[in-house]
Amino acid sequence: MGTSPPGPKGEPLFGSSRRYADDPFRFLSACEAAYDGVVQFDLGPMDTYLVTEPEYVERVLVSEADRFTKPAFQGNALGDLLGKGLLLSEGQTWREQRRLATPAFRIDRLTGFADDIVGHNEALLAEWNDGEVVDVEQAMTRVTLAVITDLMLGTELSDERVRTIREALEPLGARFEPDPVRFAAPAWLPMPGDSEYDAAVETMESVIADIVAERRGSEGDPETDEGPDDLLSILLRARGRGEQTDEQIRDEVMTMLLAGHDTTALTLTYSWYLLSEHPTVEARLHEELDERLGDEPPSMADVQSLDLVERIVDEAMRLYPPVYAMFRDPAEAVTFGRYTVPEDATIMLSQWAMHRSERFWDDPDQFDPDRWVDDDHPHFAYFPFGGGPRHCIGKHLAKLEAKLILARTAQQYELAYTRDGEPELWPTLTMHPRDGMPMRLHER
Repeated sequence: MGTSPPGPKGEPLFGSSRRYADDPFRFLSACEAAYDGVVQFDLGPMDTYLVTEPEYVERVLVSEADRFTKPAFQGNALGDLLGKGLLLSEGQTWREQRRLATPAFRIDRLTGFADDIVGHNEALLAEWNDGEVVDVEQAMTRVTLAVITDLMLGTELSDERVRTIREALEPLGARFEPDPVRFAAPAWLPMPGDSEYDAAVETMESVIADIVAERRGSEGDPETDEGPDDLLSILLRARGRGEQTDEQIRDEVMTMLLAGHDTTALTLTYSWYLLSEHPTVEARLHEELDERLGDEPPSMADVQSLDLVERIVDEAMRLYPPVYAMFRDPAEAVTFGRYTVPEDATIMLSQWAMHRSERFWDDPDQFDPDRWVDDDHPHFAYFPFGGGPRHCIGKHLAKLEAKLILARTAQQYELAYTRDGEPELWPTLTMHPRDGMPMRLHER
């Protein structure tokens, strides 16, 4: 039988939650560096075990994935937002929903998306002007929202709907910012920000209801006819067969609309920041684009040849993983090396801590796309999309989208970060730059 792992000493009631909330990134990195593969601490009443050994991460996500479930604490506010969509559902419900959704993400379907992705990006670039300052996070959010609603929901968002969604994102994100008082409080206790969060969920539900109603009212009957393989069409046809309820469709569309754009937008946002801070890499990127593409927009045939573009995207996700931590609950006590994690605990896996660990990376805080040329890091020292049966279903679309948008935008513009110092990070469900990412446009 293993023993309990060591960890930082916490305070009564709050445990380590105040230190975590003050700066979760510094806290997680410190724990990873100070302890041997498994670290125990309390986030309020939640007994938490941070696992930082790649072999153990692989067990949780892949080889022993059936021994771990999505954590119960995510069934509260996050459950109100995403319901039983693919991100949170379990068991047979998850398996059936994953089976339904898979055709929408087939590689042979994705290969036809390049022109659509580039077209949405061109619409954004047509509004940019040399010398102006734009919030690149908002710009990347706008274009990735357009892509996901077109390719996966079969619809186009009006400017008004895009503004509505963007306005809802802030209170939705704020609800999941680490808060030691919320960690310690019972789930039923009203807290500041709850009403704004509830209103934002209602706003998003209204947008989704309109999208679904418009698709059901469009030419043909998506619930009975053979038709396109976008996700919403698939779900509506399944509803016609009695395999989906309106609530299930709501949950899957909410999950796709939010999770389907956010991580890609953030990957691009941090890529622009890193390129701005490393002009030598940026110059090499422009050389690659000029040599391989000239003035022509990138096509699907070009994607594989853009080696540096791909390495920049991978390195941006290493240094600034949009999903910086994920959680699992063990279905039974589990042993990692000499340590035992009890059944009633919560396991945390942190991309941030492992992607920046000195144990697995040379100069881990340095932006170095060339590290990926002859990369030999342990497999699960890098897992921006999770892993195993529950890996991100949109992984290949997200990578394709990021590479095409990065390439086409860098053909036309250099982006210069306008603030001093590194961006302050805002830890919500995903890792955002606090107060956006202002950058000045310089036309090439």
